[in-house]
Formats: sequence, C-alpha cells, structure tokens
Amino acid sequence: MATIEWNDFEKVELRVGTIEKVESFPEARNPAYILWVDFGEAIGMRKSSAQITALYSPEELLGKQVVAVVNFPPKQIGPIKSHCLVTGFYREDGVVLAVPDKPVSNGLKLG
Repeated sequence: MATIEWNDFEKVELRVGTIEKVESFPEARNPAYILWVDFGEAIGMRKSSAQITALYSPEELLGKQVVAVVNFPPKQIGPIKSHCLVTGFYREDGVVLAVPDKPVSNGLKLG
C-alpha cells in the first residue's frame, strides 16, 4: 500500500449525494445502472455509471444517499459520459455502496 500525504487526500472531493433517478444501462460491458445523483445546490445533479446490479434494484436505490468522487474529469463509458464516481466495496457477490449511516445534507464533503 502506498503512503500519501494529507494534502493528497484533501484533493479528492468525496461528497454525499442522493440518487434521484436510476436507469438500466444495457450497452455497458458488465451489468450496470445509470444513476443521477443530486449533490445539492453548489454541485448539482451528476450522472454516473455503476456496476451495482447484483446487490441493488432500481427501486431500493431511489432516495439512497451515496458517497462519490465529484472532481474527476468526465469519463466516456459507452454512449454516456460519467460525471462522478460512486464509491463502494467489492466483495464476491457484488459491490456494496459506501453510504452514510445517518442522513446528511447533499454535497457535504467527507473529511
């Protein structure tokens, strides 16, 4: 594991947002959803591709708060452009989302 400096960590904008819309993403190489995540007034709505279909249905994702990186440059993923990276933990049966355990304001920075 590489060691980083505190200022390296401070560069990563890990923010909380609420999933407002979920669509299937049949063009993805691996099963995925397209998520629209609301990060509050200052950042706004961001779109992301997320390979989380094994453990989450669209219905249970709506309204869920997630932690995402919002300061990566946009990334083309098939026909869509992803504007944030929703974070999670890989395990054998799928990805488990990183989520706050209590409700917080959209856009709040992890730190």
